Amino acid sequence: MSKLRVIFHVNETPKWDVALANITNLLRDVGDSGAEVLVLSNGPSVEVFGNSEKMKKIEELAGRGVKFLACRNSLKNLCASGTLCLKEENLPEFIGVVPAGITELIRRQAEGFAYIKP
Repeated sequence: MSKLRVIFHVNETPKWDVALANITNLLRDVGDSGAEVLVLSNGPSVEVFGNSEKMKKIEELAGRGVKFLACRNSLKNLCASGTLCLKEENLPEFIGVVPAGITELIRRQAEGFAYIKP
């Protein structure tokens, strides 16, 4: 069986728990090498990268090969809101940044990634 390719789209902060559980279950079923898993965070959900409790699970999954991507536009909008400001250069190395989340979703689906939105 070929490796599964999937991109999880998280754009609402409360959806992170479901997304992380879905990813954990997927890897339990197919194994760490059985899937190429990307997680795209955009909109207000990027604030999770400032949550130390959630970051523990994110770092654990990143160590298992899951790639986490943050939308640069959303990071900028979060800073502009004044609620929380996460600078791109201060994110952990296991969090990638893409210019626009929507463009990344379209590209990855065109490459054959299954789209999952918890």
